[in-house]
Amino acid sequence: MSRAFVNEDNAAAQADQPVERHVSEQPNYVTPQGLAQLQAKVAELQNAHAEQSAKGEQADKQRLADLERDLRYFNQRLSSAQVAVAATSTQKVQIGSWVTYADEHNTERRVQLVGEDQADAAHGLINWGSPLGRALLGASLNDEVQWQRPVGDQVIEVIRIEPA
Repeated sequence: MSRAFVNEDNAAAQADQPVERHVSEQPNYVTPQGLAQLQAKVAELQNAHAEQSAKGEQADKQRLADLERDLRYFNQRLSSAQVAVAATSTQKVQIGSWVTYADEHNTERRVQLVGEDQADAAHGLINWGSPLGRALLGASLNDEVQWQRPVGDQVIEVIRIEPA
């Protein structure tokens, strides 16, 4: 048999496997809520995997492969999670802090610095390792910090810090 046929068979088998999820290289700092969300996600995926596996031959093979990939990812995230000390300061931004900042037009925005898996910009939950998170983390009340953005840097002022 030609090697070409063997390689085609391998390529077809690999096409059925989902692409692995990228695991960030930044430390996996999480808030207590973020840890609970990771635990709930692992439990949800384990239940869905058990349901698919129980179907035996009727199981959706692609769905099963996707669930296994996601379980590998979230189990890794859960095992590497480092719960950040609860944010208690109203003077210095920490992971878990709610921060209100103002831009040069005095437009105010309120965000919370959270872990990567908890981030949800639409709800004001910002990854501490994002450009905005890095600009704010460690800043003090009334500090002006530079937010390095792809569309151009912006100076913002920390006007309120609230504990989580």
